[in-house]
Amino acid sequence: MTNAKLRQHFHRDLFHGFDFDNTMLRIGSMNMLLHGVENPDVVYRDSLSQDHAGEDEKYTLVMANPPFAGSLDYESCAKDLQQLVKTKKTELLFLALFLRLLKPGGRAAVIVPDGVLFGSSNAHKSLRKMLIEDQKLDAVISLPSGVFKPYAGVSTAILLFTKTNSGGTDQVWFYDVEADGMSLDDKRTPLLSEDKLGAMPKTALSTDEHAKNNLPDILARWRKRDGSECKRTRTAQSFCVPKADIVVQGYDLSLNRYKEVVHEAVEHRPPKEILAELAKLEGEIQQGMKELERILS
Repeated sequence: MTNAKLRQHFHRDLFHGFDFDNTMLRIGSMNMLLHGVENPDVVYRDSLSQDHAGEDEKYTLVMANPPFAGSLDYESCAKDLQQLVKTKKTELLFLALFLRLLKPGGRAAVIVPDGVLFGSSNAHKSLRKMLIEDQKLDAVISLPSGVFKPYAGVSTAILLFTKTNSGGTDQVWFYDVEADGMSLDDKRTPLLSEDKLGAMPKTALSTDEHAKNNLPDILARWRKRDGSECKRTRTAQSFCVPKADIVVQGYDLSLNRYKEVVHEAVEHRPPKEILAELAKLEGEIQQGMKELERILS
């Protein structure tokens, strides 16, 4: 069935007796169908409140953009998640959930608010330590604050990690995304033509165009994270940080903690030279005033 026919079928059935829960399931299923997933299995459930005994270590890949800055009562939170991290914050509970769902060797790419990277609570620190010491944290991709406008302006990052249950983090790859091809205001208008947008544009980008869309560069550099990326300095847009450096920083994962900023050297003129020039200007002003007085008298 073509995408057009799928849309027609979807819109015909969607509003035939409106039911919010079923509607959200239909929307999710249709979205996956339109993106090539022919048999989506979308289930309506409260992921953080129900135990996950039947789904422990069931999945090899998790890609998620969970809700930000939510909060649950301890009593309503699944006990198996509380065993991993004692918190009410949903952004931390979702990370614990993904660790629970992944098989050993499974990978995850999760969008989190920046607070997850540097939060100082025991839950924040213990979860970051768990990702680095017990699992394999592969990358932290810092996103500009406008990527979710107009819905939210919060700064976010993508955490990429592999579940190992035996550590394996030798270094973490960081990338500082400055542009994603769209304006970072509420309108989110394209900055480039259609063939130059997205992570895999149909047309190669020039240097100036890269400044408007970093996504292809992220993929290119990600593939080199164990090679040439290791040699890049921390003044670059992407670089690697050894695990030992992160441990010293208390498992802080904010990019600005490790990125080095190069300040251009500014040469200042000697003070005496400036004073001499000021004295010369003052003399010219006085001479001009005297000439003006002579003309007026």
